[in-house]
Amino acid sequence: MADANPAEGNLNIRDLSKKFGDFLAVDNVNLEIRKGEFLTLLGPSGSGKTTLLMMIAGFLDITSGDIELDGKSIADVPAEKRNFGMVFQGYALFPHMTVRENIGYALSVRKRPTSEIKARVDEMLDLVQLQDFADRKPGQLSGGQQQRVALARALSFAPPVLLLDEPLGALDKKLRVEVQDQLKDIHDRIGTTFIYVTHDQEEALSMSDRIVIMRDGQTEQVGTPLELYEKPESRFVASFLGKSNFLEQPDGLYALRPEKIDIRAAGTAGDPARLTGTVRSITYFGSMLRVMVDIADGTEVEVDVDSWRINAPLSKGQKVDLTWSDAASVKLARG
Repeated sequence: MADANPAEGNLNIRDLSKKFGDFLAVDNVNLEIRKGEFLTLLGPSGSGKTTLLMMIAGFLDITSGDIELDGKSIADVPAEKRNFGMVFQGYALFPHMTVRENIGYALSVRKRPTSEIKARVDEMLDLVQLQDFADRKPGQLSGGQQQRVALARALSFAPPVLLLDEPLGALDKKLRVEVQDQLKDIHDRIGTTFIYVTHDQEEALSMSDRIVIMRDGQTEQVGTPLELYEKPESRFVASFLGKSNFLEQPDGLYALRPEKIDIRAAGTAGDPARLTGTVRSITYFGSMLRVMVDIADGTEVEVDVDSWRINAPLSKGQKVDLTWSDAASVKLARG
């Protein structure tokens, strides 16, 4: 089927702000989103990520700034004219329609020929692997299957951009991981620009080409998952995306990931100890142990170590030495 929209899917967000009365929900955001990119807006509740997505969709008016699609402003273009796909947490499927009818709905509204609709729906059913469920109603499907129907419907008219607002939030953890893999595979296959909102750090790390970490309506840091995890610029990023220990040094504040620390019984031969402390607690997670260590100055250090790497059992109250390489810690540009 020919592309329903000639737009390529490059988005530029320029000095974008949104006020609700005196409350500034989005504050002067600038982003360049590339065609075919899987970009995730990540942040805690109230950080502005969903408000930003709703402005991109056209569901919320802009207070100031601009949104450009392939170099042309769409700030004044109504939502239905932007031709963006949208997937919500609640699926929003029509319960009286079959899977096939739900997927074809957007094409029917656009008055496409019947033969074209059938061909495109078959293509979408194949994409989301629901060929055997085409004649079922949403109530006869699992949550993960319903989400795939919503995804297929949103992609059926070949939108230049697909917006996804916490789409996996209603799924249990095991199913969530499964659908994450399916969603990433679909993105890789079709190459549509995805803009994804979540508060789940693991979800963002595993799926995204780039992540925008938002805080108080602003972009705190933007980068690839690897860049953000390995080189956080602020204490907020280091603590929000994964876990970090924070150590004051003469030249500033450093972040140190728990899995980058080696732990051994105090006095054991090896590299000189950077810190010595007392084991306060040990939590077993199967493949990993989480050890909380109290340092004499009152600092608490978390150490995550692969279970197989522990040569001798650790115990609560034991004195231990902690070591790490110079490259393991990251100096933070902001507190």
